[in-house]
Amino acid sequence: MIVVTGATGNVGRPLVRALASSGEKVTAVSRRITAGDVPRDVRVVRADLARSADLRPAFEGADAVFLHDGGTSAEALHPGDILDVARSAGVGRVVVLSSQGVRTRPESHSHGVLMRSLEEAVRRSGPGWTVLRPGGFHSNAYAWAESVRTRRTVVAPFGDVGMPTVDPADIAAVAALALREDGYVGQTYELTGPALTTPRQRAEVIGRALGEPVRFVEQTREEAHAQLLTFMPGWAVETTLAVLGDPTPAEQQIGPDVERLLGRAPRPFDDWTRDHVAAFR
Repeated sequence: MIVVTGATGNVGRPLVRALASSGEKVTAVSRRITAGDVPRDVRVVRADLARSADLRPAFEGADAVFLHDGGTSAEALHPGDILDVARSAGVGRVVVLSSQGVRTRPESHSHGVLMRSLEEAVRRSGPGWTVLRPGGFHSNAYAWAESVRTRRTVVAPFGDVGMPTVDPADIAAVAALALREDGYVGQTYELTGPALTTPRQRAEVIGRALGEPVRFVEQTREEAHAQLLTFMPGWAVETTLAVLGDPTPAEQQIGPDVERLLGRAPRPFDDWTRDHVAAFR
């Protein structure tokens, strides 16, 4: 059996589907999950990763675990406790969703320090481990869905700074390999999309998928900072704006791991948008 935490998220949802369609027994874990959120025959367990004892029923009988914070604040996680529960349940493999920032922003509290502590806990835990370090997700464009639906407008900073965002379904496909097969234990993979795209270009892609123009309005850094503070702590806002506005060469590098592991090119933002255009209608 394979346990997927964060099972209703942008990576967890396609991962559960991929594993179930391949015939695996799957337990899907999230704080508010219901049977309607997953394919038929997938077991669901409501649990909060911040309370590791909640995970015991989910981990019993599991062979492998996909560990993702599932929206839980990284500061509230106690990865050592979670992994103790996994080890005592007999879990032999853990695939953890980390962040590219562990390498590119090691001094950052959100992208570097907290994620590095998660990785280190997994490496020390005993079970075979695999670390996935994606950069930005195509699905971050969901933040624009309301303004596109109501005003056919995207508002974002740094309109002409390109980043190689990745399809969460590609992350899920790599995770499925690492959870099911032996050749990925002890490896760390950095996952990117196939090309640099800018916020202005992504707005144009959404417009083409909708069949009508989407206007791009560029925020100032100060405007973006104020908006992000409404749902992020200040230290996370500063790092996010630094990545988006002044990315390092490593953060703009298109990595080979997705294509090497999946045997095909990563899916571009255009493909993701066509698949999820209903969110913007």
